[in-house]
Amino acid sequence: MSEERLDIEKPLWDLNTFQGRWKHFAWMTDFRTCILPEQDFHNARQLYEDYKLGREPAGTTREQIIYAKKLYESAFHPDTGTLQNVFGRMSFQVPGGMLITGAMLQFYKTKLGVFFWQWVNQSFNALVNYSNRNANSPLTETQLGTAYVCATAMAILTARGCQSFLAKRANPLMMRYVPFAAVAAANCANIPLMRQNEITQGVEIADENGNKLTKSKIAPVKGISQVVISRIVMCAPGMLILPPIMEKLEKYRFMQKIKPLHLSIQVLLVGCFLTFMVPTACALFPQRCSIKSSTLEKWEPENYKVLRENCKDREIPMYLYFNKGL
Repeated sequence: MSEERLDIEKPLWDLNTFQGRWKHFAWMTDFRTCILPEQDFHNARQLYEDYKLGREPAGTTREQIIYAKKLYESAFHPDTGTLQNVFGRMSFQVPGGMLITGAMLQFYKTKLGVFFWQWVNQSFNALVNYSNRNANSPLTETQLGTAYVCATAMAILTARGCQSFLAKRANPLMMRYVPFAAVAAANCANIPLMRQNEITQGVEIADENGNKLTKSKIAPVKGISQVVISRIVMCAPGMLILPPIMEKLEKYRFMQKIKPLHLSIQVLLVGCFLTFMVPTACALFPQRCSIKSSTLEKWEPENYKVLRENCKDREIPMYLYFNKGL
């Protein structure tokens, strides 16, 4: 081992900068980890915990520790410590997103295609949103079902509404943007609904050292809003830039001869966009979101009172922090 031990609980890059966050999320959302067996993640967690206690096996290298940290942080929920479903991890956004988005862009003309792929997309999004929520405010099965049904309905209604409206008024290229309109609208419903308890019950907020001091209902509104923006930005380039590209390519004779391959081409192109956009979107805002204590004093006097009581022996921090999710 290296003489200088790694502080395994701290990030490898400065998460206060966009560049540092981008490197962190590009490292953590590596889609190659999706094909690893589950036991590898449990072994990584064990090594992570052993190293934290200074009990790692003799001969363990720094590279092994960093890799164990990567697997652990990419697959285990930061609040609950449970292993996430592989399809709900951010590392699955590239393979999952490229297949679903490519299909939505390919089958945007038929009613059945719109219905089926929007349903698949919202099922995928619901799992991702649930897996990457702030887990301190659990949802009931009824709330989960309501969120899922509402988001799916909004996506399908938006897609069908845009499809019907544009079919009579717009050129074929504009029709290709229907999937993006549906996805953006659904994200505005899916994420807040899937995380509604954070808003109604509040989330725990802490000082910079992680000491929990009070709760806030305004904090999750900020965090969830940032997540919604990030998710829309994540899919935007692929769904906005690809349509004119495919519109032009499909007019060439060689593309007419390989129509069965159009879906595969779109899926691969979406994958290229997502490989870059997943870490970019995740890096837009710090995962450790902050809120000013003065905001609590103004808008949440009851929670501010709890904060003041918990800080009676010290100065009230200017900023308080919480996990906004991804």
